[in-house]
Amino acid sequence: MKSLLLGITLILIIGIGGFMYRNAVEHPMQPTACSLDTFLCPDGASVSRGGPSCTFSVCPPPNVSLASIDISFAVPAGFVSVTPPDSIDVAAYALPPTSSSTSIASITIRRYQIEASSTALATIQQTAIGSPSDIPVSITSFSSTVIGNRRFTIVPIERFEGVIDTAYYLARGTEVLRLDAIDRNVTNWTDPNLDVSTLSAHKALEGLLGTLQEH
Repeated sequence: MKSLLLGITLILIIGIGGFMYRNAVEHPMQPTACSLDTFLCPDGASVSRGGPSCTFSVCPPPNVSLASIDISFAVPAGFVSVTPPDSIDVAAYALPPTSSSTSIASITIRRYQIEASSTALATIQQTAIGSPSDIPVSITSFSSTVIGNRRFTIVPIERFEGVIDTAYYLARGTEVLRLDAIDRNVTNWTDPNLDVSTLSAHKALEGLLGTLQEH
């Protein structure tokens, strides 16, 4: 009886194995065919879908993605990620000085929540604290510009002892993003005709904002 059962079991195993082998030969696994659409990275490069789940590949540097605030952008040439100077900063980037220049350029990114009873403009007014005065910047100093397809509120934060700091605010939903261009060791900072948009950090930040993507 045991021999009969063993024989039947062996026959079943051989039969199942043979079926699986034949099925594998006649119907081999085909690679997943992903759609041919592409994703445009902030810097203009494109990535395609791949892998078993056909997800888009990660955009290569200089593109970065800040998941905490759902944005991505291309880091300006020469700038590197650094430790944020303040705890409220989400990210920071700096352009180290060179042998031909002692100026230091940096970009900081932070986020402010808009309280339920407040507005984006009120939040900007409350957080735009001038330096070295430590008082809110007058709204009469505010201006705005459109970069890409987004409107930014521009607030001069500091212009003192070689430091020029300008904040670009972007209101969205229940929060406001603030991106600062900070140039230090600016020798002609007292010149009333100085075009701050030509300074390293300010020029770089405007370029960054032109690549900004929201998710």
